[in-house]
Amino acid sequence: GPGGDLPFLGSVLRRAECVRSCEEPRLGAVSRHRAAEEVRADFQRRVPYSYLQRAYIQLNKLEEAANAAHTFFMANPEHMEIQQDLENYKSTSGKVSLIDREARQHMEDYSAGVRHYDKEEYELAIEFLERALKGYYSEDEDCQIMCEGPQRFEEHEYLDYKASLYEAIADHYMQVLACKHDCVRELATRSGRISPIENFLPLHYDYLQFAYYRVGDYVKALECAKSYLLFHPDDEDVLENAGYYEGLLEGAVDPATIKPRKEAKALLRRHRLESHLLQVAAAGLGYTYTEQNYWNRYGPRQDEHSVPSSISSEPEDGPRLSLTKKPMPKPDRELKEGGPLLYSDVKFVYNSQQLNGTQRVLLDNVISEEQCRELHRVASGIMLAGDGYRGKTSPHTPNERFEGATVLKALKYGYEGRVPLKSARLFYDISEKARRIVQSYFLLNSTLYFSYTHLVCRTALSGQQERRNDLSHPIHADNCLLDPEANECWKEPPAYTFRDYSALLYMNADFEGGEFIFTEMDAKTVTASIKPKCGRMISFSSGGENPHGVKAVTKGQRCAVALWFTLDPLYRELERIQADEVIAMLDQEHLGPSEMNINPKDEL
Repeated sequence: GPGGDLPFLGSVLRRAECVRSCEEPRLGAVSRHRAAEEVRADFQRRVPYSYLQRAYIQLNKLEEAANAAHTFFMANPEHMEIQQDLENYKSTSGKVSLIDREARQHMEDYSAGVRHYDKEEYELAIEFLERALKGYYSEDEDCQIMCEGPQRFEEHEYLDYKASLYEAIADHYMQVLACKHDCVRELATRSGRISPIENFLPLHYDYLQFAYYRVGDYVKALECAKSYLLFHPDDEDVLENAGYYEGLLEGAVDPATIKPRKEAKALLRRHRLESHLLQVAAAGLGYTYTEQNYWNRYGPRQDEHSVPSSISSEPEDGPRLSLTKKPMPKPDRELKEGGPLLYSDVKFVYNSQQLNGTQRVLLDNVISEEQCRELHRVASGIMLAGDGYRGKTSPHTPNERFEGATVLKALKYGYEGRVPLKSARLFYDISEKARRIVQSYFLLNSTLYFSYTHLVCRTALSGQQERRNDLSHPIHADNCLLDPEANECWKEPPAYTFRDYSALLYMNADFEGGEFIFTEMDAKTVTASIKPKCGRMISFSSGGENPHGVKAVTKGQRCAVALWFTLDPLYRELERIQADEVIAMLDQEHLGPSEMNINPKDEL
């Protein structure tokens, strides 16, 4: 009835007065603690640490400079200059252990807990995982409070805002609510990443339920299993574990008295209520909102810590563990290999199993010795220093010079007579040969398109090779951002997420170093090493399953044709399309120079 809204609005006014009266005495004037959006963005990107690094260098405080650089790099993993600075710090000071000064403690504790768990140090794993949970819920409370700060109306210009009272309240509250609802994603996302760790909060309970079982605390094991089942009530393995723990407790404790943890239950209840309100607002007030599944689980559960009855004294129906390592996401296509190589002279060397990985193949004789020599002659006539690397002559290491050229550039130089046209055409033809071989060998049921084609040579710089401990090309993946500490590869910009397969066709062997290496996702454990030589080609899928790099070239020049492919025609290489048109016109002998519209780009 009349005045029924006054108690509600009165409580709003009292809350506002309380917040304002608390803020100023404790934090100072608003100008001191409410920063402009640009400043907030700089701190989010950790820009101050870039300045700090330079300042520490001027003061000759290399350890502090290294930690500042590392802190900046953790939020800016694509920043090549900082990456090189870090390599320099490691080589000059011998400092290997770097500190992230903005590390989230709950993330650090979680990672430490998982490491101890993988080593079967269950008591230490419990200590760190419990500490991580405590930190998580504390961070969640902070995140919720911070969302009540000033908000920007995404669909309205605030100064011209003419909504009614309750529309204005609803607009602002939906911004706050969406922010609060997103805290689950925020707390599961590492610095510098867009994608959260999948199933992050429930994983704590999943690790703990098995760890507690292994130390003999069946009450805690059941409690954590039931907490996990709040998030995934249909998880067969944990349901089976919970039943097993109940059996162990029978006669000693009533399993029905052991409940899921209150904080997990409260968070999940709040999260569902938030989701309900957001969906109601989306339907009734015209908001655009899509509910995310914040606790996805990908792939089959891995039972590496299950108790095999044939070799253990444990009961046959003992608990099974879901994980030791995060399962890889299910691929969006069926992975096959072993198809025909199409050309009789191409020699098969090793497959994925022999190369200790997935979707890998090593071939020889893809091109002949004479073709290698001819391609090398073309390279010396068309390559520019820094081509393909935004003009940087030493993009990956200061100890080598990089030069490159594209197919279209080669054809342009051939047409102009600066290199033999036949030789320029060879570059085009062998890259097409490589594409056909890759498509056939991996039994792809759709067309494989060029994403980028680059003839590249890396030359060891004289006087800079002593005591080198860097790589010619750091360990990376071709379509995702490799995060060795998290054992993740984040498929998000600035990575070339559309790349599906990669290949490297080598042109020579008269140099020292320069071996191509595959590693585990830790970027340290080498799984295969390949010595380049004329006609040798290594091809592999471009994702996080194939981290790779190049060892330092310490003498001479190493040349190869680097090829990246995509299954998505939207990401076809533009220069390749132009090159196809040029080839088609060249095949029509009557066309003259004026009819050939070649417009190459030095940088795609």
